[in-house]
Amino acid sequence: MEMIQESITSLGTYAPYACLALFLLASLLVVWRLEVLSGAGVEGTVLGTIFMPYCSGMGNIVFAVVLARKGGDGSDVLVNCLFNNVTNLTLLIGLSVLIWSMASIPRKKNKAVIVEHKMGRLSLALNLVAALFFSLFVWLLAADGTLARFDGFVLLALFVFWQCFHVYDVKKTNLLKKKSFPATLPLEVALLLVGAFGVFVSTDWLVQWFLSLDSALVPARVLGWASGVLMVLPNALLAFYYGAKDRMDVVYTSQSGDAHICIPLCIGIFAAFREIPTSAFLQQALLILMGLCAAHLLFVVMLGRLPRIFAAAFLAAFGYFLWAGLA
Repeated sequence: MEMIQESITSLGTYAPYACLALFLLASLLVVWRLEVLSGAGVEGTVLGTIFMPYCSGMGNIVFAVVLARKGGDGSDVLVNCLFNNVTNLTLLIGLSVLIWSMASIPRKKNKAVIVEHKMGRLSLALNLVAALFFSLFVWLLAADGTLARFDGFVLLALFVFWQCFHVYDVKKTNLLKKKSFPATLPLEVALLLVGAFGVFVSTDWLVQWFLSLDSALVPARVLGWASGVLMVLPNALLAFYYGAKDRMDVVYTSQSGDAHICIPLCIGIFAAFREIPTSAFLQQALLILMGLCAAHLLFVVMLGRLPRIFAAAFLAAFGYFLWAGLA
């Protein structure tokens, strides 16, 4: 690992650009293998709820681990996670719906397809409910002004329980439909881990590089925002790729499922090692996130889709979030 870091540093002024390229190439590898899994028969709901959140959220996980290991500021982890989640639920879903729309019913109207569509809606609704409650838990735990070590363990326990439920749900579905994962799944997981390693190396180096910059030119407090922009790129890649392929079910489940990685996993990881101080803005941001989850849940349950006019409203909400945070 140190040898790789030294090799990147030896590139001099080109090192940050090399790390950015590595980060994007690793993300492209992840998207490519996810598409192969989709072609091998892995359902969109399974991709969006199990595989994609880990892949698109790998940067956030690595960011939390790196900062915890290097004694970084927990506020940066909170900003990174909240920026990522709010961007997913406003900008990425909103733009995807504005560009490609989101049909309320399948184009193929045979019974099997309609039943599968309804099951997908139920799964998406459950994901949104989980994101809403996870945000509520963090908001309640942070009400005293800090997220302490045992708060972190509570969040990690919530995440493990949620993943156990997902595994049970997928196994049950496969048994009922007499389906199984493709035989190449171990190979695909190995390639996804290669992509994850690329994300880890590039993120680790970029965080160290950013912290070494002159604080007079680049204040340390913008690390959370800058890292959030970087970490959201894989999410954008997934959203626009599957939006263009008319797979809005994957777009929606992947972006809502990614919220479970940031909250509670990433915040829980850091808090388990170091106490995180909270602020009024961060509490406000959690309220915004809960409101977004509730709004998406309402549209999914009532209409089965997100109308374009409300997609535009979500873009406006993203602008307000940026203004409130950066101001």
